[in-house]
Amino acid sequence: MLYFIIKVFITSLVVVTVGEIAKRSSLLAGLIVSIPLTTFLALIWLYWETNDKKKIIDLSNSTLLMVIPSLTFFIFLPLFLKYFSFLYSMTLSVFFTAISYWIFITLLGKLGQISF
Repeated sequence: MLYFIIKVFITSLVVVTVGEIAKRSSLLAGLIVSIPLTTFLALIWLYWETNDKKKIIDLSNSTLLMVIPSLTFFIFLPLFLKYFSFLYSMTLSVFFTAISYWIFITLLGKLGQISF
C-alpha cells in the first residue's frame, strides 16, 4: 500500500508541476509535457513491479503505435477553441480523438498488426 501511495504522489507531483510551469511559460511546460513522462513513469513502475523486459518492450511498442492517433487531439483542440468554449472544445477534441483511436485500432486489426 505504501508503494502505491508513493507512485500516486510522484505521478501527481509531475502533473501539478507542469501545470504550475504552464502558468509562467507555455513553451517550457510544452517541452516537459512532450517528453513522454507518463510513459516514462509507467515503464519504471512496470519494470519495478515485474522485472520483465518483454513487458517493457511490448508497452514501448504499443505506446509508439498509439502516438499517431493521439496527435489528433492537438489538431482538433486549437481549431475548436477558435469557435467554442473551452469545455465544449475539450469534449469535442476528446470525442474526435476517441474516434481516431477506434479507426486506427480497427485498421491495425484488419492489417493483422495488433490483437487484443
